[in-house]
Amino acid sequence: MRVLVPSALRSYTGAMWVELDLPALPPATVGAVLDALDARFPGIRFRMVDERGLLRPHMRCFVGGRAVHDLSRPMASGEELHIVQALSGG
Repeated sequence: MRVLVPSALRSYTGAMWVELDLPALPPATVGAVLDALDARFPGIRFRMVDERGLLRPHMRCFVGGRAVHDLSRPMASGEELHIVQALSGG
C-alpha cells in the first residue's frame, strides 16, 4: 500500500511517499492503513485522527481521487491513500 504523506507530517516519515505491507486478509481499510502507518511511525495517527476515531477537521484523505470520510472504507490492492492537510486562514 502506497501512502502520500503531507509535508506537515513528513517529520515522522522523512519521505513524501511511504510503502506499507498490509496482509491480504482481512481486506485493508483506510483506518487499517493509518494504523499500519502509526505502527511504523509512532504518533502520526493521532495527528490525523481524534479521540473519537474521526478524521481531524484539517485532515483529508483521498483514494482514487475521491475524498474519504469513513475510515472503514475498504481499499483494494494497488490503491493509494493520499493524505492532505487542509489549509485555512483569513
